[in-house]
Amino acid sequence: MTLLPISDDFVHTTLRAVPGLLGKLHYVAGLRGEDGRYAHWGLARVYGQPAAQRTLAEAHLSLFLKVLRAPLKELWEDLRQMAAAEGEKPAVFAQSLKASLPALLPAELGGGSARHFSSVLEGLSTLGRSKRAATHLDA
Repeated sequence: MTLLPISDDFVHTTLRAVPGLLGKLHYVAGLRGEDGRYAHWGLARVYGQPAAQRTLAEAHLSLFLKVLRAPLKELWEDLRQMAAAEGEKPAVFAQSLKASLPALLPAELGGGSARHFSSVLEGLSTLGRSKRAATHLDA
């Protein structure tokens, strides 16, 4: 059996199953405990805990930066899909993302900004409350 490099394994196996940038970021952020350490049993077992920690932190940062660079229309579509999968309205789901802002931020921001990220979530939340604005995004 040939092992993939750990980052390829995580991205191509685990993250591929999670829809959208926001979904992926939400998933990876959820792997991090209050102590700041990530927990992924499979990666740690196959590659060792230090490699798993490093890979998950890198993935978290990468996804965070991709969200900051993504067009709002793409993020809005991600949010709508995530909300639908949870049986929620987009505005409610956006509020839950806003409430979990600290957990969504990686430990190292890599040139990104918590303020910028907060603004993105606020914009999505506003769109969720505004049917008119949401309609214009689809145009």
